[in-house]
Amino acid sequence: MVKNEGCVLSPLSKRDRPSSHQRSWYVFTCMLELTKKTTNLIDPQNPELKSLYHHRYLIDDHGRISKRNHNFNDIAEKKHHGGCGDRDYDDGHESSSNDSLLPGLHDDIALNCLAFASRSDYTTLACLNKRFNSLIYSGYLYSLRRQMGILEHWVYLVCDLRGWEAFDPKRQRWMRLPRIPCDECFHYADKESLAVGTELLVFGRELLGFVIWRYSLLSQTWSRGPAMNLPRCLFGSSSYGELAIVAGGTDKNGAFLKSAELYNSESGRWEALPDMYSPRKLCSGFFMDGKFYVIGGLASHTESLTCGEEYNLQTRTWRRIEGMYPGSNSPTHAPPLVAVVDNQLYAVEYSTNVVKKYDKSNNSWSVLGRLPVRADSTNGWGLAFKACGKELLVVGGQRGAEGESIVLNSWSPSSSGVDGGLEWKVLGVKEHAGVFVYNCAVMGC
Repeated sequence: MVKNEGCVLSPLSKRDRPSSHQRSWYVFTCMLELTKKTTNLIDPQNPELKSLYHHRYLIDDHGRISKRNHNFNDIAEKKHHGGCGDRDYDDGHESSSNDSLLPGLHDDIALNCLAFASRSDYTTLACLNKRFNSLIYSGYLYSLRRQMGILEHWVYLVCDLRGWEAFDPKRQRWMRLPRIPCDECFHYADKESLAVGTELLVFGRELLGFVIWRYSLLSQTWSRGPAMNLPRCLFGSSSYGELAIVAGGTDKNGAFLKSAELYNSESGRWEALPDMYSPRKLCSGFFMDGKFYVIGGLASHTESLTCGEEYNLQTRTWRRIEGMYPGSNSPTHAPPLVAVVDNQLYAVEYSTNVVKKYDKSNNSWSVLGRLPVRADSTNGWGLAFKACGKELLVVGGQRGAEGESIVLNSWSPSSSGVDGGLEWKVLGVKEHAGVFVYNCAVMGC
């Protein structure tokens, strides 16, 4: 079972497997809870019905529903990853393939109900029976959630040598991921991280060169990821659904790069993109308005870049934007701390501990308010600034009477501050975890 602290995301042990009665009761309670959330959506008179079920049903002007040709069973059989289903739960009451997922509901309705279930419950759901196991580990629910616009954002971070942890803000749960089966060189070297689709990518260097370790949310295991066409470090990167782009950085010999690559988490492949105008090291990347941007960084050991570059995925071309990031860059400073919420760009000016907002119309920045933690003493290192759904997230350390801890603070740009300031709220606290955030990524699925 998933516990609040120190949990490893893994299947239930044989001792903890639920009995047939427990499984039936769990499905029943799930059905009650989930149908509460979706009862108003099942009403054919509800105007939201068409937008919610457009991918699964045909609906006429009188509200009559006919099913499209979708078959979860076919998808599950093709994409089944094992997990709890590899163990035999057949106690004489195992569901056949013709039984419904949730008693009393057609499977298409049941799947839409289950799409509203919290990601924290997926490990338990997968252990109810083999059919639920196939559903969870096939990844079909995540695809369905994307189509329905349902996203939960979990924060993945590493603050000490014990390894990566995941934090579920809604359930206030900390969950420890399995350790990366890497060599000691990778373990202690600097790393970059990126969440894309249902994967967490960690880039670093092992004894024999650059390597990418990939954590799968579906199998809950680490594996070596496919290598880039031109392996690199100290690059800018960002993700957009199942796609991610990395740009710039340095190669194994330390040469500054202006090349870029696109990663598709569905196919697990890297694709070379056209080169940027300038080589960049220690830059930052982000998606905004469906386009990929790179700002900041160094073009050489002595040349700081204030321009930005915009990549259009449709035309496959770059556009240079002068003066997009006027902040200073140096080898001792962290890459620009930037985040995008509702297609609006925000950044941290760590020399003054303030948050700024970018104005697209006149290519300028304005100060919004102060950070909840200090960033100036470390030149921006050890601090994470991310978008977490509709909120900005600042993850940093603090020292108190009870010791050191990592605090997750959030602020919604849609809310109004006091006297023009920012009203930060504490989203979560990790006690006795040091004060330095080595890597942080937010996965929304």
